[in-house]
Amino acid sequence: MPVSVEGLLRELAPQVLGTLVRRYEQFDMCEDAVQEALLDASVQWPRDGVPDNPRGWLVTVAARRVIDHVRSEHARRRREESVAVSAAADELVVPAPGEDRAGDRDDTLTLLFLCCHPSLSEASQLALTLRAVGGLTTAQIASAFLVPEATMGQRISRAKQRIKASGAEFRLPPEGEREDRLRVVLHVLYLIFNEGYTATSGPELHRAELTGEAIRLTRAVSRLLPDDGEIMGLLALMLLTEARRPARTDGEGRLIPLAEQDRGLWDRRLIEEGVELVTKALSTTAVGPYQLQAAIAAVHDEAPTAAETDWPQILALYGVLAGVEDNPVVRLNQAVATAMVHGPRAGLSLLDELAADDRMAGHHRLAAVRAHLLEMDGDAKGAVAAYREAARLTTSLPERRYLEDRASRLS
Repeated sequence: MPVSVEGLLRELAPQVLGTLVRRYEQFDMCEDAVQEALLDASVQWPRDGVPDNPRGWLVTVAARRVIDHVRSEHARRRREESVAVSAAADELVVPAPGEDRAGDRDDTLTLLFLCCHPSLSEASQLALTLRAVGGLTTAQIASAFLVPEATMGQRISRAKQRIKASGAEFRLPPEGEREDRLRVVLHVLYLIFNEGYTATSGPELHRAELTGEAIRLTRAVSRLLPDDGEIMGLLALMLLTEARRPARTDGEGRLIPLAEQDRGLWDRRLIEEGVELVTKALSTTAVGPYQLQAAIAAVHDEAPTAAETDWPQILALYGVLAGVEDNPVVRLNQAVATAMVHGPRAGLSLLDELAADDRMAGHHRLAAVRAHLLEMDGDAKGAVAAYREAARLTTSLPERRYLEDRASRLS
């Protein structure tokens, strides 16, 4: 299938699913119908050409699949249910071929809110978002999160059932709930990106299909809410981070830390777009955590060399971020920035405080940062022990190899 057709189908899939779920209110049935329509399009469009109204074409075909399903149910339930089902089928109006009765309405954001419904666990929100909005297959999602396909299929199925049982309607949350729910949507997209950029486990450091989907979906949300500063901030953060991906590993997949990366490999186009976005967000909207993280990423990306990084500015930004959203990861990064400005012992002192936090105790990143700061301070023996502890704790093979290599060099 030509790349242009595949990309178009990926873009249209959540819009078509949103239209059908809004119209017929049965998530499972509508999703099955959309998948069949996408399969038809993937066969027909490369052969016959893309129709003038591709979205309307998909809505029409998928709606007919929904009606076929309802009529099949009618045939199966002969007795008292037959009248009710027949009436339901009669009410399912299918647009004329190529006509989208929903006009230009895009229900992607509503679909995202539904997939991030508060009744779902974080893992279910991630899986359902990737399946329904991202267009990934169950097998692809299972592979990304290193679980069996059957397990992921059950997780997605349970998520749909829970949404149905909750009585959630296909509509944007009421104004009073929208801001809180939007934060959940952005957090899910953030988690998807992070898992793709640094996989929590497995043989690969990156999962490009996840970072790509996270960026694509965040762009979609940004188009729907173009003046929201935190959406701009999140998209900028993703772009500024993704820009470094070509330099993060060598030819054998070994991790290369930021300070040692070939900055000539960084994607300048993504950096320019990210800087423009975060500059606009910070100058026109209230400051939020994603904007601040993007600003920190921009300082890193704009430094010509690692030695020219403006660490005092980064430390100041982390101070503001800690005041807006204090959490162990922010304070861990703040310790690194402190060490770069005031020396490794100042950073190590902050790590000692952080080690008392149950949320960070036993985390491999705490041990890895400690090892780095001990190495900076000239304590090779302490650094080796900390690098080995971090290697033992991580479930990422590239990170483990990197940490073991650092320990070996200092031994």
